[in-house]
Amino acid sequence: MTYARTTAIAATLLLLTGGVQGKEPALAPPAGARLLFSAAADGVQIYACETQGGVFAWAFKAPEAALFDEGGRQIGTHFAGPAWRAPDGSTVTGEVISKADPGDAIPWLLLRAKAHQGGGRLAAVAFVERRDTTGGLAPATGCDAAHRGAEARMRYSATYVFFAAP
Repeated sequence: MTYARTTAIAATLLLLTGGVQGKEPALAPPAGARLLFSAAADGVQIYACETQGGVFAWAFKAPEAALFDEGGRQIGTHFAGPAWRAPDGSTVTGEVISKADPGDAIPWLLLRAKAHQGGGRLAAVAFVERRDTTGGLAPATGCDAAHRGAEARMRYSATYVFFAAP
């Protein structure tokens, strides 16, 4: 079974059961929101070494990921915004409305759509849930004066679940 198919099956089970032991519970969209589709993401979280309050630290810059359906076919991309684009050119940009920290990876998020482009697959998206995250955390070390401006590309995977408005 492919990674994308396994992730899609796990996402469906988690939607039905509300989570798994040892992970944060799913962040639910409003009651009545209709499931459109889910996608397995494989990519990187990009961080830049910057000074914050006189202290060097890794600052989140942008995500960069490919999205796959349960058959392993690429169905879109994820990039800074945060935004998602389908091959038909439709794009949705979101804003975070809640988050949950799984402790060992980037947070699970619930985002509300704030802008759309195009009339394709992503035109009806009102909410996006990021869950089942693995990796993607900022480096623990390596950001200092000698590395100012350096970028770190940290591998991550997640499931993105797209919903229409109630």
